[in-house]
Amino acid sequence: MKKWLLTAAIAASFGAAADEGMWQPHQLPAMADELKAKGLEISAESISKLTEFPMNAVISLGGCTASFVSPKGLVVTNHHCAYGSIQYNSTPEKNLLKDGFLAKTYAEELPATPGSRIFVTEEVTNVTDKVTAGQMDKIGNEFYKGIELQQKTLVAECEQQDGYRCQVYSFHGGLEYYLVKQLEIRDVRLTYNPAASVGKYGGDIDNWMWPRHTGDFSFYRAYVSKDGKPADFSKDNVPYEPKSFLKVSAKGVSDGDFVMVAGYPGRTNRYRTADEVSNQFGWAYPEGKVLQERMIDIIKETAPEGSDERIKYESLIAGLANYAKNFTSMIEFYGKSTMLAEREKVETDLANWISKDKKRQQQYGETLANLEKLVAKSQQNQERDILLGYIGYTTMVTTARSLYRLANEKTLADMAREPGYQDRDMTNFTSSMERIDRRYAASVDKALLADLLTRYAALPAEQRIVSLDKAFGISNKFDANALAKTLDKMYANTKLDDQDTRLAWMNKSVADFKASNDPFIQFAVQTYDADMALEKAKKQLEGDLMKVRPQYMDAIIAYNRELGKPVYADANSSLRVTVGNVKGYSPQDGLMAEPFTRLEGLLAKDTGVDPFDAPAKQLELIKQKQYGDYYVKAIDSVPVNFLSTLDTTGGNSGSPTLNGRAELVGLLFDGVYESIIGDWGYDAQSNRSIQVDSRYMLWVMKYLDNADNLLAEMDIAK
Repeated sequence: MKKWLLTAAIAASFGAAADEGMWQPHQLPAMADELKAKGLEISAESISKLTEFPMNAVISLGGCTASFVSPKGLVVTNHHCAYGSIQYNSTPEKNLLKDGFLAKTYAEELPATPGSRIFVTEEVTNVTDKVTAGQMDKIGNEFYKGIELQQKTLVAECEQQDGYRCQVYSFHGGLEYYLVKQLEIRDVRLTYNPAASVGKYGGDIDNWMWPRHTGDFSFYRAYVSKDGKPADFSKDNVPYEPKSFLKVSAKGVSDGDFVMVAGYPGRTNRYRTADEVSNQFGWAYPEGKVLQERMIDIIKETAPEGSDERIKYESLIAGLANYAKNFTSMIEFYGKSTMLAEREKVETDLANWISKDKKRQQQYGETLANLEKLVAKSQQNQERDILLGYIGYTTMVTTARSLYRLANEKTLADMAREPGYQDRDMTNFTSSMERIDRRYAASVDKALLADLLTRYAALPAEQRIVSLDKAFGISNKFDANALAKTLDKMYANTKLDDQDTRLAWMNKSVADFKASNDPFIQFAVQTYDADMALEKAKKQLEGDLMKVRPQYMDAIIAYNRELGKPVYADANSSLRVTVGNVKGYSPQDGLMAEPFTRLEGLLAKDTGVDPFDAPAKQLELIKQKQYGDYYVKAIDSVPVNFLSTLDTTGGNSGSPTLNGRAELVGLLFDGVYESIIGDWGYDAQSNRSIQVDSRYMLWVMKYLDNADNLLAEMDIAK
């Protein structure tokens, strides 16, 4: 796809639907006039330059977004994004999740979860020609492997400079490829988190809901060696000094004000086919919801609340509950929507548009039919595939498989290895082995695996895997008691629950694994060939899709350009910018949701029982109307959360919400229930993102938690 086509499509269509779209920074200069008219006060050109303010202050945590807010590497993100690190440092005797944590000095800061990273994006380069060179005549697995090797080669060249992490991202289904170069900060420490009764106020009940009163914020600090280079944790390391950082606004925003977000949204699916939509909402989401909710129940039944076992799984529970509620909303709103009919119409109209022009027929004539066949093929064994995927949530199975895969991959040259098993991945791999101690309990892991295997055993024999059946003693006449005894024996006799043992296995040979008596190691060896066969078949299909999907997207882009519709790539965890306004919405007929919530809403909701159990000190401050410097006359209180029209999704959590001067006015942490389906399509009437208001964050820090040391370190814009 020629660059001029994408740029022209953006420039022609942006004004018509400005709040829709997760834009790549380099696209923003084409929108300069529209952005200025909406309220952007800094230049659009500056937002496109990743090494300049404000973009070099926006960082990735590898799953969430964050930003620098001081010259000494202080990082603000969501409480739920720091949740794993808070949980990792918590014990029944010192429960940081429940009670909160504040380091008054650098020395008091705590190491984040092993493997925690801060990524600062410095360069984004279009490498489409380099990735596809010499590959386009290949098909299936050969095409997949060819593209993968080109990407690995580019990454290896990019990472020759120490301290950087690079990745090639696919856009528009493989129509374009961009190489992203990020500074990788490896020493990340927990600095401050409010108590769960603030940071997770409302819990799963309020998740995705409005009105909201959640103080979803926490702070990390980035550390580097004394020479300013990324380094592993050391007491000799010093706080990182970023090239720029965001001012935090004490003035905030008002109804109707311009806002923008820079962040790392995970995945959207706005260009999927009607068949993919139908299957996802009619089967995948309902099935996933059942599995997630059952896993939550199993954890709670097995690990008593307050126990060390429960603390180890709190982060997983929170993640599963979030997805379960997300899927529930997806299913509910899809049932009320006309999404499927709209997708079917788009495909019909697209087919008609292609048929009316001979050149288009030559270019796209077989694309829709080929894509339809491949999509159907991808769904053939989905009942089995989803269960195998959720077995990946269990620890011992996954650990044994990963370790044995590593031993096999080490027999190959580094560039021939599977991504995730190269030399560049070993630090992360080691961290994954270290994290297990605070995220694993044999009783819970065994109960989860037993339930998933019971479901797997109910599949038709032709969908099951012979080696997996043999490893767990599963036959056509399933015996739950026999499975329980097998698992009891495996968990009792494995040594993989010991960290030193796991780390030692990272350096052992394939022969060592084959000679081992550890039951989970034996399982990994026994099922390895079948696993590789499944992976090869998956790559064959993926390679075929990688040839057809770009053709489909090329047609979609050209078609939308003629219609004057916005053209932007689906989210793929790369840096994006979205723009919008502070604005309420009408969730249903006769109701209007205001864009701000107030401190007094905490009093109204509070029951004294989790998750509506605000700290007594906070309730007293509110009753005394202790608003301090953060009082807003328009709402006669301190604003807690606010709504915006920003187009966001998972991964945007922790993103700084900025005003026209690029000052931090909030932290994006959620969306309203009605907008969850926005991953599949943007609706200007119902799409609303939820932000923690910067004034509430500052109020909690000053009056509730006495985080004066951090407030003094930050640049507060008044």
